[in-house]
Amino acid sequence: MKILSCLLLSFALSLPLCAAEIPLLRRVGAGQNILSYVKEHASKGGTPTMGGLAFVLAAALSALFLSKDGDKPFFVALAVGLGYLAVGFLDDLLKKLRGKNLGLRPYQKIFFQLAVAVVASVYCCLNGLTVLRIPFTRLSFAIGWWMLPLGVLVYLATVNSVNLTDGLDGLAGSTCAVFFLVLGILLSLQGESGATSSLCLCLTGALGAYLVFNVNRASVFMGDTGSLSLGGFAASCALFTGNALVIPILGAMFVLSSISVIIQVIYYKKTGKRVFLMAPIHHHFQEKGYTEGKIAYVYSVITAVLGGLVLLPFV
Repeated sequence: MKILSCLLLSFALSLPLCAAEIPLLRRVGAGQNILSYVKEHASKGGTPTMGGLAFVLAAALSALFLSKDGDKPFFVALAVGLGYLAVGFLDDLLKKLRGKNLGLRPYQKIFFQLAVAVVASVYCCLNGLTVLRIPFTRLSFAIGWWMLPLGVLVYLATVNSVNLTDGLDGLAGSTCAVFFLVLGILLSLQGESGATSSLCLCLTGALGAYLVFNVNRASVFMGDTGSLSLGGFAASCALFTGNALVIPILGAMFVLSSISVIIQVIYYKKTGKRVFLMAPIHHHFQEKGYTEGKIAYVYSVITAVLGGLVLLPFV
């Protein structure tokens, strides 16, 4: 009943908010600037971005309503997710004001991301949230203040990996929807914070409504506003419940995006040649002739299969 309530309420709230924000974003000229080298996306220029505002708001309000007895980690996770939303919104806003695909400078973006990550990781250490659960088992162990560097790494890696995955219609949205659904169910089975589990499930429902407008051909993009926020929520909900080690498994497709970029950059600098036709790797698949819908579908299915394996020891 709890799962259904979270999914239905957040979906019902997100759907009208997403529908209402599209003409509003068009009115204020919040159109996406398309990178010139992604020729397949030339026709998408001007599509409204910053769409993450609607579904994040819907998820947050739904989770607050359904979790009136929410604990401290829940509210901190909510604050962290909204903090990364603010960073992404500033980045998207600067892109709009400058009229090109350049918002915050890389060092500025990393600085803001790092600041939020350090604060959240210190919170973990000060409040005893230093347990790591071993995936595929019911075992766990505490790492004390080692959670500080690990937490910072998890935040930076997760936030930027989700951001890199947001490159095709419906790709990041559908993959994240499955990710949060599995994580929410996992937390429930582990007997972890009901409020944090509800937050994950509300993000799933809100993303489901957003995908109505984001599947190919998209009427709105989530922008960094949405992708950075989703990464922040994912890292927080996992870290605060001892499930940091689940992220690279359940979020394997996000990891793949980052690894493909790292490999491409290193190999190109050493040899002047490319491993992939384009990075992140979803663009490589697109260059190979696969449709955006098919790529998004495969990413979601793989995430669901990995999620089933993660849940297996608890069912």
